[in-house]
Amino acid sequence: MGINDENEMAGDLQIGPTDQGMVRIFLSGEGFEFPFDFDPEEAEEIAEELRAAAEAAREIAAGAKSKKPKGKR
Repeated sequence: MGINDENEMAGDLQIGPTDQGMVRIFLSGEGFEFPFDFDPEEAEEIAEELRAAAEAAREIAAGAKSKKPKGKR
């Protein structure tokens, strides 16, 4: 499965600090639990990547809207 592949899986995402001074991204769903721990610097890098991806997604969405065929009069 890749980043552009859709599926019917559902899950929950939790993000927060651990008592060990790490940042945990915790993914869970039916039959799975994945805890990912990062030091604060790594978490900041991930946050920057998320912001960049959000901006790229906005640009893609804006481009898709501008390419829609206009209605005929």
